[in-house]
Amino acid sequence: MSGGVFSALDGVGLNLQAVFELDRLPGAMRSCLGASSGGLHGYRQLILIGNAGPALWAAVKAAGLAGSDPIDDFSLHAVHTWFAEQFGKAPRLTLYPGDAPLDLQGLGQLAGWHHPSPFKVGINQDWGSWFAYRVALLADTALPVTEARHSPSPCQGCAGKPCIMACPAAAMSDGDFDLERCIAYRRTPASRCAAGCVARIACPVGTQHRYDDEQIRHGYSNSLKMIERYRAAPHAGAARHQN
Repeated sequence: MSGGVFSALDGVGLNLQAVFELDRLPGAMRSCLGASSGGLHGYRQLILIGNAGPALWAAVKAAGLAGSDPIDDFSLHAVHTWFAEQFGKAPRLTLYPGDAPLDLQGLGQLAGWHHPSPFKVGINQDWGSWFAYRVALLADTALPVTEARHSPSPCQGCAGKPCIMACPAAAMSDGDFDLERCIAYRRTPASRCAAGCVARIACPVGTQHRYDDEQIRHGYSNSLKMIERYRAAPHAGAARHQN
């Protein structure tokens, strides 16, 4: 949470920010960004905006947005408004939300936000899994580069692995995450994971930042709809990002 130039975003729950110099990103990531954006000429930095905890959802509700993706709509509007106020007409290009292939988890790892968890949602020692990537944009800005957070994965010292034990699909019981087993269970009529992840909720890390139940239902209900659409038309593709 940076404050200062980002204080307006902090105020609406977009309280995670990371700034990267494009010429310092790993080569493979730079190549992917260039291919997906039509080239990096004219941009100096990548700005990644996220949220931790329930404050963003409270701001979305207060705004009264009623679209199919109110969090995306709110986040984009807030970030574009903030950018215009801070940088005027400086060139920018929004990569996410969008169709550009973008390694959000890779960026999260570079920022020090993201460690892998057994249930395949990013986890952090401070916020647990209750954070998400909301907006990523290329920009011709000269913001101070964000110093990466350095903290060990909370999963390394977790005794008992309650997430694995709690999963009703036994999707992690073989030592790795079985996506097909998870999806099959989520699609059953009596699924306990249709509108939430029992394993994620069982995780003891960062519980003070847990989203409220309405936000959890919103995110997981949408992801289940995406799964059903993909199963009906597999060539349409489906993306799964942290909610």
